[in-house]
Amino acid sequence: MEKPNIRFQRANYIVSNLERALEFYVGVLGLTLDFVKDSEKTSYSYPVFEIPSDANIRFAVLSAPNQPRVMALTEITNIKTEPVPHPRRAAIVLEVPNVETVAIRAKDAGFLVYEAIEFETHDGRTGLELGMVDADDNLTVIYSLKD
Repeated sequence: MEKPNIRFQRANYIVSNLERALEFYVGVLGLTLDFVKDSEKTSYSYPVFEIPSDANIRFAVLSAPNQPRVMALTEITNIKTEPVPHPRRAAIVLEVPNVETVAIRAKDAGFLVYEAIEFETHDGRTGLELGMVDADDNLTVIYSLKD
């Protein structure tokens, strides 16, 4: 079998507190935690994310149902990180069974949740979507389609 030209492996967000980030990605969004690992000082993350060598890195890999290891969180400690500039430069977009339920979990956990809006897809389907941000101001947009 020939390998595809491209395969999406995972998205990655930088976070300052892995436990708080897991409250959002696991507790609110429903992803599952596969593993957490301390990075070696030789990790490729240092040069590509331009992380100072005196920082400590720990990362977590998360899965969605039927989508293994689709998300990573890279915690950087021992240095001060700057806030994410606005307008935001990236987002993950997730289809969820029920936008309202996820929004309630996010609000109850103290995360910023934007107002939900109805939308129509390019092929005429309709649904509900909303944005929310984790404790490090990383944007996630969730949506669900009407039956």
